[in-house]
Amino acid sequence: MGETAGHHPPPPPQAAPPSLGLLRGPTWTPAEQLQQLQYCIHSNPPWPQALLLAFQHYIVMLGTTVLISSTLVPLMGGGHGDKGRVIQSLLFMSGLNTLLQTLFGTRLPTVMGPSAAFTLPVLSIINDYNDGSFTSEHDRFRHTIRTIQGSLIVSSFINIVLGYSGAWGNLARFFSPIVIVPFVCVVGLGLFMRGFPLLGNCVEIGLPMLVLLVICQQYLKRLHPKAHFIVERFALLFCIGVVWAFAAILTAAGAYNNVPEQTKLSCRTDRSYLLSSAPWIKVPYPFQWGTPIFRASHVFGMIGAALVTSAESTGTFIAASRFAGATAPPAHVLSRSIGLQGIGMLVEGIFGSVVGTTASVENVGLLGLTHIGSRRVVQISTAFMIFFSIFGKFGAFFASIPLPIFAAIYCVLLGIVAAVGITFIQFANNNSMRNIYILGLSLFLGISIPQYFASKTTEDGHGPVRTGGGWFNDIWNTIFSSPPTVAMIVGTVLDNTLDARDTVADRGLPWWKPFQHRKGDSRNDEFYSFPLRINEYIPTRFL
Repeated sequence: MGETAGHHPPPPPQAAPPSLGLLRGPTWTPAEQLQQLQYCIHSNPPWPQALLLAFQHYIVMLGTTVLISSTLVPLMGGGHGDKGRVIQSLLFMSGLNTLLQTLFGTRLPTVMGPSAAFTLPVLSIINDYNDGSFTSEHDRFRHTIRTIQGSLIVSSFINIVLGYSGAWGNLARFFSPIVIVPFVCVVGLGLFMRGFPLLGNCVEIGLPMLVLLVICQQYLKRLHPKAHFIVERFALLFCIGVVWAFAAILTAAGAYNNVPEQTKLSCRTDRSYLLSSAPWIKVPYPFQWGTPIFRASHVFGMIGAALVTSAESTGTFIAASRFAGATAPPAHVLSRSIGLQGIGMLVEGIFGSVVGTTASVENVGLLGLTHIGSRRVVQISTAFMIFFSIFGKFGAFFASIPLPIFAAIYCVLLGIVAAVGITFIQFANNNSMRNIYILGLSLFLGISIPQYFASKTTEDGHGPVRTGGGWFNDIWNTIFSSPPTVAMIVGTVLDNTLDARDTVADRGLPWWKPFQHRKGDSRNDEFYSFPLRINEYIPTRFL
């Protein structure tokens, strides 16, 4: 008792002082779905609005279609008429593949458009036919496109096997929010050459388009509540019309009569020659250029491009799920979408496209710009793609929009996609030094390595990997020229090898894992199940 008489009980524990951040303002809890979407994946705007929004999606994807055709067809030896037919074929296949993906693939509101990842292998084919052994340039064009057909047909089976075997879904299970952030970010940032560098080819058209779009879409909508949704959803079409008319006035006034040829091609509204050369009606059909030519040396380059488009589409699908108000696409959904993309590439080879398709990044950005992630709107847009691919004169009219106008649009849309990638960090510990290291290295190398490959690639398509085997060069030059592919590889390797077991919660896996299994989240079936109860008749391994 004597020892305890002078003992004083310990003071009661004091509450920890509130965080300085809480004293300064509110904090936001992680949100799986964006709260400002006006229509999500399975809600639909009224039909008149849906038609205008669908036409807007068609216009946005048209820019990349014209850009790729205008780049490759002249190098292949094709004329203006050939370029028009190639654009028609690309539009037709984009419409068909988009409809298939929204029905039986990811079921997300994503447009499938032509992929620039095929540029290097196509340039390799073009170089092999530059020996002057053809009777005419048109003959060289047809021979080149028939070889591209054969290469697309064979390489398509890579995606089909990766998808329907489930291998691609198994790879996706190694992802975490720490991988997703740089992966999705560079899906948008990696296309920066389609932004201001392309806009700069005609600043007097491109810059007004960029400024007008920002002012109309973001500032004018705040002037009057009733005009808010109209300006927010349709400002893009209005701005295109105004600046396109301005470009036509400059062209008619002779502003570009005494400028370099490249400036004329970028600025004038009459330099595409598509309207004069396009047929009134032309239905793309199988083997329209002739029998495909199969050469093993060219197939391997296309295989590299097929792998790249699988990675690029995966990142784009994940971004689209965010803007559509859906959960992250499960592994089995990503697998079947890549398998279906392979089937689409097979059909493209049969119909004579110059490149394969991938999920269109700019159209996903349009979902974020308009706050409308409706699946039906994108499905309606396929009708415009197919209609204008058949009625060539009408399609050529819109295809004559100067490319700097599209470049200004892409500055906004690609930036939105890059920004939505950053939002995935909310599901992981962004104060972890391990996570900061992986995020920084993946993001930087995802941009830096492809930029190095681009700077070392010659005009004829020869990249920095130059060994005695041309097929080997094409594969590796294509893979490492793709920012999303590089970011995915670097992020996945680092995240799964650096203290992976001890940092499960920091990596955000408790949030991510349920979405990667078929029954992991009750909402998976709501967003990704097939229409019309088709699930009941398809083996589970193919769903």
